[in-house]
Amino acid sequence: MAEAHVLIFPLPLPAHVVSMLKLAELLVLENLHVTFLTTDTIHGRLTRFGDIQFLSKSYPKLHFKTISDCYDEGDHPGFGDRLWDLISSTTLHAKPFLRDILLSHTPQIPKLSCVIQDGIFGSLSADVASEFNVSIPIIQFRTVSACCFWAYMSATNLLQCQELPIRGDEDMDRIIKNIPGMENMLRCRDLPSFFRPDKKGNSTFESHVDRSRQSLAADAIIVNSFEDLEGPVLSQIRHHFPKVYTVGPLHCHLNTRKAESNEGEDIPKFKNAIFQVDRTCMTWLDAQPEGSVMYVSFGSSTIVKREDLTEIWHGLVNSKNRFLWVMRPDIVAGKQDDDRIPAEVEEGTKERGFIVEWAPQEEVLEHKAIGGFLTHSGWNSTLESVVAGVPMICWPYFADQQINSRFVSEVWKVGLDMKDVCDRDVVEKMVNDLMVHRREEFLNSAKAMATLAHKSVSPGGSSYSSFQDFIHYIKSTSRENN
Repeated sequence: MAEAHVLIFPLPLPAHVVSMLKLAELLVLENLHVTFLTTDTIHGRLTRFGDIQFLSKSYPKLHFKTISDCYDEGDHPGFGDRLWDLISSTTLHAKPFLRDILLSHTPQIPKLSCVIQDGIFGSLSADVASEFNVSIPIIQFRTVSACCFWAYMSATNLLQCQELPIRGDEDMDRIIKNIPGMENMLRCRDLPSFFRPDKKGNSTFESHVDRSRQSLAADAIIVNSFEDLEGPVLSQIRHHFPKVYTVGPLHCHLNTRKAESNEGEDIPKFKNAIFQVDRTCMTWLDAQPEGSVMYVSFGSSTIVKREDLTEIWHGLVNSKNRFLWVMRPDIVAGKQDDDRIPAEVEEGTKERGFIVEWAPQEEVLEHKAIGGFLTHSGWNSTLESVVAGVPMICWPYFADQQINSRFVSEVWKVGLDMKDVCDRDVVEKMVNDLMVHRREEFLNSAKAMATLAHKSVSPGGSSYSSFQDFIHYIKSTSRENN
């Protein structure tokens, strides 16, 4: 019987790479050959800060390949409107590799069975396959939430209903009525950020909607979510796609499968890190009381204005709660004339805070000292917090984060939404609501959702079963293509 061989191709941004690398690991645990394609820059960071050499030795069927990205690390366009520069560059450099891998194979590595590409690339892999007359299943992995993907898919309908475009700041609290499965749930400000025009009136809205519509041509869709979290939205998506596989939360799912494959032995954990992790924060957390620390991290791509950072910092200190803050060196936009920290903020941080440039986030969220998470609402961070049963305060930056934060506060009831606001008094109040005044309310909701998340990736659970169906599908395509 022919062995299955899968190409996995993420957008070379940390959040996309990390989640799709977990999928790669899940597949090699099922004894599939996997080629993982990323750029020189990302591969270099995984080599410096992660465990990919150890990963390769542990999984002989996992192969890493790279393409050029033509960017120096300091000029990597991984955020905001420059995202499309990255997509265009990666698309250009990926085409020759895709052509070669589709047309060739070696005795050591079987013929390619299917391609799992990042959904943001649209029809890239399908176009290359068509150009060279290669018949192969193309599967799209959606790194965003199902609710965000469905919002993009519903955009044409919103335009026809004249609920779009958004007309400006005065329009932001208008209720959106015509997204099936999310009727009257969202305001304009809760739609993905790319639905908003910028100050110059420009928008990447059409590009994102077009890429999402191109997913209709995919042979299957993979979603990093689970039925109890986004069931109603997933039901709507299934009306339009023949095969939808929900396999999330991926990090929790991977741990479950590793525990099974190791039969009770210590589970090997690989660092999929793209930044230098500072583990001193774990020692600091060990010395803090249970549930007393607000964890603060705005992810790998968020860029913050100096004045917003200062407001958040004041609010944290004024709340009198302990906090652990991940503050990347490049988090502040542009060069600053005055980087001095106000004395009262500096003193409050010394007393109750701890700051690192990067932290082992899954491990931090599972620590008993953590009582809340002030987050940018990236989908990986949201799922990691859900699995850990940690309530959230959401301060979204871009992309799916605006709609994720709405679901956190209004649908799942596991946190508070602070979008489009950055005021020290609001930060202070929300931190105290989450950590003190409404602590039991949010903890109970978060723990209940965490139970459902773990159940979904346990034997018989929705994501566990969906992944088994996905493996069967891949192996069947391998037989058909050989």
